[in-house]
Amino acid sequence: MTTRSAHTTTPVRGDLFDSQCPTRQLLDRIGTKWTSMAVKVLAQAAPGEVRFAELRRRMPGVSQKMLSVTLHSMVRDGLVIRRVEPTVPPRVHYRLTELGLSLEIPLAALRTWAEDHMAEIDQANIANDAHADPSATE
Repeated sequence: MTTRSAHTTTPVRGDLFDSQCPTRQLLDRIGTKWTSMAVKVLAQAAPGEVRFAELRRRMPGVSQKMLSVTLHSMVRDGLVIRRVEPTVPPRVHYRLTELGLSLEIPLAALRTWAEDHMAEIDQANIANDAHADPSATE
């Protein structure tokens, strides 16, 4: 793994196979379905904002807690800006930063790949399940 000093601004590439690698840790955060969905919803609204409740409505299956954790991580990573209106109850708005918006391109490519190959993946699963030995362990 490569490290950098606090004064270095040159990007550092690490060892993806090292659990302490910063790149691996970032991929763990941005590689979740919830992050991918949040980026897509926010990118569709860009440069505008989306309220928390609207994000939750547009992300089927996400719990309030999971969405909150996901957005907190995205804010911390500089992908999202959070704005709170001091009303009762507070209105919380989110929008992608330029960095966050740049993430939409590779995530969209990954979604397209998944959609293009889902039938093949399903067939591979069916074939593998049909030939699986229930007593085999790996």
